[in-house]
Amino acid sequence: MILDPISLEIIWNRLVAAADEAAAAVVRTSFSTNVRESNDYACVLTDAVGNLLAENRASIPAFCDCLGRSAKLFLEHFPAGSWKAGDAILTNDPWFGTGHLPDYTLISPVFHKGRLVAFACCVAHNPDVGGAMWAADCAELFEEGTRIPPVRLMTEGKPNEVVLDIIRANSRVPNDSIGDLMAQVSANEVMTARILELLKDLRIDGLEDISKELVSRAESMMREAVRALPEGTYRSAVMMDGFEEPLRIECAVTVKDGDLSVDYTGTSAQVPYGINCVIHYTVAYTNYPLKCILDPLGPKNEGSYRPFRVTAPEGTILNCRFPAAVSGRHIVGHMLSTCLFEALGQIVPGQIIADSGSAPGLRTVYSGARRDGTRFSFALFANGGMGARPASDGLPCTQYPSNTTPGSVEVMEGLTPLIVWKKQIWEDSAGAGQWRGGHGQEMVIEVATEGPMRLSVISDRNKYPPLGSHGGGAGSAAELKILNREFAVPRKGRTILQPGDTLRIRYPGGGGMGNPADRDRRLIEKDLRHGVLSPARAQSIYGYKK
Repeated sequence: MILDPISLEIIWNRLVAAADEAAAAVVRTSFSTNVRESNDYACVLTDAVGNLLAENRASIPAFCDCLGRSAKLFLEHFPAGSWKAGDAILTNDPWFGTGHLPDYTLISPVFHKGRLVAFACCVAHNPDVGGAMWAADCAELFEEGTRIPPVRLMTEGKPNEVVLDIIRANSRVPNDSIGDLMAQVSANEVMTARILELLKDLRIDGLEDISKELVSRAESMMREAVRALPEGTYRSAVMMDGFEEPLRIECAVTVKDGDLSVDYTGTSAQVPYGINCVIHYTVAYTNYPLKCILDPLGPKNEGSYRPFRVTAPEGTILNCRFPAAVSGRHIVGHMLSTCLFEALGQIVPGQIIADSGSAPGLRTVYSGARRDGTRFSFALFANGGMGARPASDGLPCTQYPSNTTPGSVEVMEGLTPLIVWKKQIWEDSAGAGQWRGGHGQEMVIEVATEGPMRLSVISDRNKYPPLGSHGGGAGSAAELKILNREFAVPRKGRTILQPGDTLRIRYPGGGGMGNPADRDRRLIEKDLRHGVLSPARAQSIYGYKK
């Protein structure tokens, strides 16, 4: 098959469109706000041996990289000859999937003329998997929920009712849990149909040649970007709040002969709490920031990551041993971009951003009963500000390096006994600089239940705020407080909220970039007019006077 550049571009866009259409299907048919409001899912296509080919454009970046690895692991567990059309294999095992139990990974084979030609993959954050709910304070995996090893959810199109019954029996919101899972089944069916249409239109029997060409070109583009870097080893370290003691992430980025390796030796040992990362989650959240820095506009597939090699010592928070607790693993995984930007900022300062207030994302999870006695489980995905950019301010209230969104307040209030009294930009939260960081936000939420409600907080950045870059100032630190009574809200743990409790959450602003003395006076005045910068801070930080 001859693949000229124009034909290849058309094929590439059809593959991405197939994943995008599947994403629309899972959003429109899902039950929970995790998927349809907060974007916590991904749809991916791989070739017959598990090489990542295409993903939906609005996906969670780390999910996509993990899914390619999952497909290869599934093929080891279920050899290629054992798959049949209409099958769907399910798991939420952190070491097979995307790193924690709430994510259900579903993989379906695509057959054409009796041949296995591809895999359709979908992962989504399920609303409830039992156990301790989504929390960061469990001591081991067994406390965190129901672990499902790789198992056939669908066999030649027929559902495995035993597996579905197990999921129902272990969920606080069984209808939502099963509804979301079946939405994933529909997403994979959409991708399967579109791949078969593509093969029919091209009059070919498989994707081997297409996959080889797409992956090869993406690898060439990335290697060219790596070769443009000066060779050497560049080091950085980042501190985190941790639990009893702070945690440290160390990385050494080595560039040599068109390859780039990242070594996390020196990182803190794994902890008896749910913030540890499995190795392929660490790899995924290393690969994605590197892609953003080095080749942001090129196609994103298996080839994009072949020039990279990521290592982390076993038994650390970045390569934990089973049965380590991992439910809040994003707390550590999201921090890797901070470490990588600090290291590579030494040689490509114009290609990085300052530290983001949404790295890691501050998550609060609410569970209890409505007034009519029905159960609810709701995760709030609100975000802090992104770090400042080399030539512009950071984006306000925007997630990075993940891609989740908070959804609407109206939906939140409609589905839960929670009242949102405030959701606005947090004044003076942005890190100062020639280019300031993105603004964080402040939310005030009241509990309107008749009885107690359980709250789980998964947060960091309370002691170590997002840092500035190249002379820029730090953003604000995260804050959580019960306004109506004296009560210390655990920053990485579960607690009970009482009816009438009012919770104030302040999401950090991003770090600034460059000397604040160099900031354009007109930009300072604009922030003052918009009420996101106070006159006192304008004078003390920027020396601004009317």
